[in-house]
Amino acid sequence: MNAENTTSDPTVRAELEQRERSLLAPFAALSSASRGRLQPEEECAFRMAFQHDRDRIIHSKAFRRLKYKTQVFLAPSGDHYRTRLTHTLEVAQIARTMARALNLNEDLTEAIALGHDLGHTPFGHAGEAVLNQLHPGGFNHFQQSLRVVDILEKEGRGLNLTFEVRDGIVKHSKGKGPILSKALEHSALTLEGRIVRLADIIAYVNHDLDDAIRAHTIRADEIPPLCRRVLGESHPQRINTMVTDTIIESRRHPGELKVSDAVLEALTELRSFLFDRVYESPAVHNDFLKARRLLEEIYNYFTRHPDQLRGRYYPGYLEAYDFTENLRDFIASMTDRYAFSLYEKLFLPHPWNIK
Repeated sequence: MNAENTTSDPTVRAELEQRERSLLAPFAALSSASRGRLQPEEECAFRMAFQHDRDRIIHSKAFRRLKYKTQVFLAPSGDHYRTRLTHTLEVAQIARTMARALNLNEDLTEAIALGHDLGHTPFGHAGEAVLNQLHPGGFNHFQQSLRVVDILEKEGRGLNLTFEVRDGIVKHSKGKGPILSKALEHSALTLEGRIVRLADIIAYVNHDLDDAIRAHTIRADEIPPLCRRVLGESHPQRINTMVTDTIIESRRHPGELKVSDAVLEALTELRSFLFDRVYESPAVHNDFLKARRLLEEIYNYFTRHPDQLRGRYYPGYLEAYDFTENLRDFIASMTDRYAFSLYEKLFLPHPWNIK
């Protein structure tokens, strides 16, 4: 359902909200108890608040662009490598499985998962590093994801999402930090948001490992023995172990998100292995260096020619924000293939078509 429905009869939504109250755990986030939206609006007659947020995210332009943004391997020619979109869908699937088993709000969980990487740059974390270096005040993709849903979508009007979805989006990232963080700045206020944060790492360590083996960057027998012994030998076994362990441990501690010490240790070691052998390996890192130079040259070009950004290349330019903010938004919004095409247009000579 894509059309915005503001019919005054709230009967269906009221019935759905009552169903939530009767079925979900006492510590689950309820649509009817949301802290609300940035701008008050009449709620849809047929969709609950978090369900409506999920739909808005799926129909956004930023969501569609994830199809052509790098996960790990830049513009891979193989059909089965992950992109930022397939990563997002895998996170949503894992998060929903855990939310359902823990009797939490699946709509909220899915909305956060689908929106968590909307602000990611082209070329993955290489693009993020470039903007963090060049843009005044730095850059990180999770804050940009929040900017996308708050401001950039719908020609500057934003998606006007609920507080709970926005909170989960901006607090999903962990980098090399603790997988289960208790710090308020990194921990979502809802259990659903914390589940997405964990599902994100469960998804990426497993599918990035799978892609790295497919790309012959590593071999399966090089995976650390602890990870293979605790988590399993295959891709499905590892995901099943992590998800099952989280569900069992969390059900033993109602209202908390828990992972056993053994699985958490193995998951942390697997992440470290991927950073060492994949993300920061020469084979992958050298391509990231090339991508960084490409984005640096584009950034510097528009810094020298600001009128071209405003007048020709970025129709989404928002006059309420200064030039550097618009340039950051423009570059962060690019897909890999658009960045390649723009670089070619700006810097490579084209043969004259003389007849």
